[in-house]
Amino acid sequence: MALDTQPRLTRPDDFYEALIDMHRDLDDAQSQAANAQLILLLANQVGDHDTLLSAIRLARAGALGNAAQ
Repeated sequence: MALDTQPRLTRPDDFYEALIDMHRDLDDAQSQAANAQLILLLANQVGDHDTLLSAIRLARAGALGNAAQ
């Protein structure tokens, strides 16, 4: 099953603002911990192992500048 990468956020600007607010007044370690906590919560919501592995591969490729892979 291919990962759905089409934009689906109903309020992307509001989500981005909330994400930035989550990091406000946190030091680097706390910010990384908040990111990890959010990732685990969302991964649990997705639940499907193959979908999560696809997301991991796409995120890594994007970070390396290979988003088309």
